[in-house]
Amino acid sequence: MTTIPVGRPRSRALADALRPGDRVLLAVQRDPSQEDPSLADLHPIATLARVTDKTDRGSRGVILVVEPTSRYRLISLLQTVPYWTARAELAEETSGGDEAQILATALRDHLRELAPGDSQLHELLRETRDPAVLADRVAAWMDTDDAKKTEVLLQLDVTARLRRVAELINEARAKAELRSKIDGEVRKELGKHQKEAMLRQQLRAIQKELGEGDDKDELREKLDAMELPEEVREVVDRELRRLDQVGPNQAEGNVIRTYLQWIADLPWTDRAPASSDIDAVAQKLEEDHYGLDDVKRRILEHMAVLKLSGASSNAARGTILCLVGPPGVGKTSLAQSVAAATGRPLQRVSLGGVRDEAEIRGHRRTYIGALPGRLIAAMRKAKVKNPVIVLDEIDKMGRGWQGDPEAALLEVLDPEQNKNFTDHYMELPFDLSEVLFIATANDLSTLSAPLRDRLEIIEVTGYTAEEKVQIAHRHLVPQQLVKAGMPEKSVLFADEILAAIVRDYTREAGVRQLAREIQKVARSVALDVARAKTDEHGEREAVTVTSEHLKKSLGKPRFLSDMAERGNAPGIAAGLAWTPVGGDILYIETTKMPGKGRLEITGQLGDVMKESARAALAYLRSRADEYGVDPEFLEKHDLHIHVPAGAIPKDGPSAGVTMFTALASLLTGRRVRSDVAMTGEATLRGRVLPIGGVKSKVLAAHRAGFKRVILPKLNERDIDDVPESVRGELEFVIAEEMREVLAAALEPDPVAVDAGPTTPSTPKGGGEGAVIA
Repeated sequence: MTTIPVGRPRSRALADALRPGDRVLLAVQRDPSQEDPSLADLHPIATLARVTDKTDRGSRGVILVVEPTSRYRLISLLQTVPYWTARAELAEETSGGDEAQILATALRDHLRELAPGDSQLHELLRETRDPAVLADRVAAWMDTDDAKKTEVLLQLDVTARLRRVAELINEARAKAELRSKIDGEVRKELGKHQKEAMLRQQLRAIQKELGEGDDKDELREKLDAMELPEEVREVVDRELRRLDQVGPNQAEGNVIRTYLQWIADLPWTDRAPASSDIDAVAQKLEEDHYGLDDVKRRILEHMAVLKLSGASSNAARGTILCLVGPPGVGKTSLAQSVAAATGRPLQRVSLGGVRDEAEIRGHRRTYIGALPGRLIAAMRKAKVKNPVIVLDEIDKMGRGWQGDPEAALLEVLDPEQNKNFTDHYMELPFDLSEVLFIATANDLSTLSAPLRDRLEIIEVTGYTAEEKVQIAHRHLVPQQLVKAGMPEKSVLFADEILAAIVRDYTREAGVRQLAREIQKVARSVALDVARAKTDEHGEREAVTVTSEHLKKSLGKPRFLSDMAERGNAPGIAAGLAWTPVGGDILYIETTKMPGKGRLEITGQLGDVMKESARAALAYLRSRADEYGVDPEFLEKHDLHIHVPAGAIPKDGPSAGVTMFTALASLLTGRRVRSDVAMTGEATLRGRVLPIGGVKSKVLAAHRAGFKRVILPKLNERDIDDVPESVRGELEFVIAEEMREVLAAALEPDPVAVDAGPTTPSTPKGGGEGAVIA
């Protein structure tokens, strides 16, 4: 007997028409989800069954109890309304003979062995003698899926049908054995966990007797004693309840405990007793840094705003300071001086090379080994909510597939948003509005416009030679002598010696290389100090550093004055460049040779510089008669423009004036004055347009020994930014037209050219990627 639930409308119509004793043809769909099957949607073999009982369940359908009798082969569908009717013929089955009887007997024995206690199965086996019927009834009895039962139905060969049933029995037996094995392992593991739980409970009892309680109680007491915001308190209470529900050695318990420990270590309400004495800040800045008067004034103005507005008011949440300048000029040490003067703890967050947004905002706790970002970690180390945090090398951040850390900093550096900064790990708002952020950078061009908008830019430019000598006297020499293990007064550096080190062995905007050179000299004279005689008080005589010491410890001078070599041939002009590490000198070299007017430009130049060269040449050709140039020079000669050093990329418009001067010098035969350096953008009409980085460029010209600097007229106001000591040693020529540039740069009389231009000794500097701007 088989029970069939009927619910489909047309099948329900047929079931309503049937009475006990009626016969019905049962077909199997290939796809059960098909609502209106055709003959192709049905398996070809159907079953003729006799209805023995029918139960009407109303809206829940009809239950038919049927007894299958034989297999029929479907030929066609006669009608589909109100229910399906079909034409079919009896399917002929192959009996299988003796082989089928042997397989049936083996199948009975096998089933009796598998289920010795199943009386219903044993009765079925005794009553069924026909091998074909036995295969059908065993398949119906088995707990297997409908697809495999359909395979048995479609098999008309009795022998093959018995073999398929035997295969299904073996598959079911293998699954049962695997299930039994897994159940045994699970029961064994559960017993192991119960044993561990009992042992842990005993261990806790022993620890309690020994006074070695779990650190959970200590953590709870610490959190209960803290003043926490209401939102944070709710999260703490919830996590403590979760911690009580998990075992101490479970992974989830360690995650919760670490999270609560971070909450307990953060300074939610603790503040450092910060000083607001402006005079103390000014004194500390003067003690630690020589020069930089404009920078110090800007810092003091910022501190004055914080003092007048109140440390906790909204007005105090002003802009974020950003110190921009070449390496070695003291940007990080300025921030350290501010922290020391105000009494706030200092935390430095290095952002160089950071390319993952999670470094700023942390990882979510769903990840294994997740931790908060660098800012929350810095606040944890500071232990107060109003420290000084230095965001060092903010321009060196990268951008990777993990996200953009620069975008994550937008919230941190926005005074309107950082009072509710949310770290991904903490998932709680933390107030960063009382933090004094000071960022440092070498080049602002790599920062996005939204981030630059949040920063108050303070430019820290390079030092003059005189300032470097004073910095060496006040700071570098004492520091390096201490590092060399010598008292401060044991070695004497005269101003002339320090000036020689600055002039002959360094060519930089800052003083980092100068400190290294002084360190070399200090190590070199350490032997002389150790051999020096002691006086009656036990003190050694001071050793005075001489030029011989410099030659011995530093070697030959690395930077020589090349004033005479600069102007030994026409076609060479000195331009001024701005780089991320300060100003620099770039020479423009030109030469001509017999040819057909071809222009070659080399030196790894960018598109803007190449366009400047072509514009300068076009202007010269248009004014050839005015400047005494042969109008047909390009028909007979090729021109070559080169900018050393060739390994460094260069670009920018401010080389236009220099290229024009070099070409004019070459074609007129008039040499460029050896003491002249220049900068400015040139147009096709001969106008001189303004450029940037004037202060850095002028300082570079001063360091290189130039005496005259040519600047655009609209940059005349920038001369006030140049230190007075430098302005007094330089002659500034202000030019609006290119004719004014040539009048100030070229010598009056032409010279005979016997050979190509000699390459001048190019001062080192610029480093990577020199950019004229």
